[in-house]
Amino acid sequence: MQSPTNNLTITLVQTEIAWQEARVNCEQIEKRLDDSENNLGKTDLIVLPEMFNSGFSMNAEKVAEQMDGPTVQWLQRIAAKHDAAITGSLVIESNGENYNRMVYAKPDGTVEFYDKRHLFRMADEHQRYGEGMNRKIVHWRGWRIGLYVCYDLRFPVWCRNQNDTDLMLFVASWPAVRRNPWQLLLQARAMENLCYVCGVNRIGTDGNDIAHCGDSAVIDMVGERQLYLADKNTIEQYQLNAHTLGEFRQKFPAWMDADKFEIKLT
Repeated sequence: MQSPTNNLTITLVQTEIAWQEARVNCEQIEKRLDDSENNLGKTDLIVLPEMFNSGFSMNAEKVAEQMDGPTVQWLQRIAAKHDAAITGSLVIESNGENYNRMVYAKPDGTVEFYDKRHLFRMADEHQRYGEGMNRKIVHWRGWRIGLYVCYDLRFPVWCRNQNDTDLMLFVASWPAVRRNPWQLLLQARAMENLCYVCGVNRIGTDGNDIAHCGDSAVIDMVGERQLYLADKNTIEQYQLNAHTLGEFRQKFPAWMDADKFEIKLT
């Protein structure tokens, strides 16, 4: 299995989110990122929570933006400002359908995206948002990075490393009442896929009085937590070690015995 040759520094933004107030959220995140760069130094990749500019809202018509709208433009500006890729999900309207879209912006202004595949029916997300139909792997500074949103974490086939992933990103609005599955599933995805996993969840209570406790983390390829943010309102960094990843994959090549499969979308 191919592995990266250089390390990658990632920045996790675990934050409260003002309910359906995009400008307020972007402004407070930008200020905290500026402060964190002074304290933590440079980064390669900034990861924000699910629906970071609105909270996990089912009022899609109210919070939806266009791909050339203010929040995507803000992501592009922040990427250029920090010379780092930045990603998180927001509601995007496209061709008459609203999507919970994970937008990935690079410093040169280019943008890629992933539409959430597994919509959380217990909140009627599947009634209000379009279903994503494609996996998304982005390439950044020598690393192959899989993009996933919240509920996707529960579906290992969709997340399976097909010899194309070094790091999986899960951005989330995962409720505190289900914090145990969040932590266990992040570890499971890392172990079974022989890759790093980064999960970034929000904190605080949303507009539906649902509490979120964070528990954002970086998990290594053996399932051990290398960074854990608990319930803090914080921005923290971790450097992914390419040598450690490659060495483990050589010593424990479980990927060579993986079952072949095909995903049929319905």
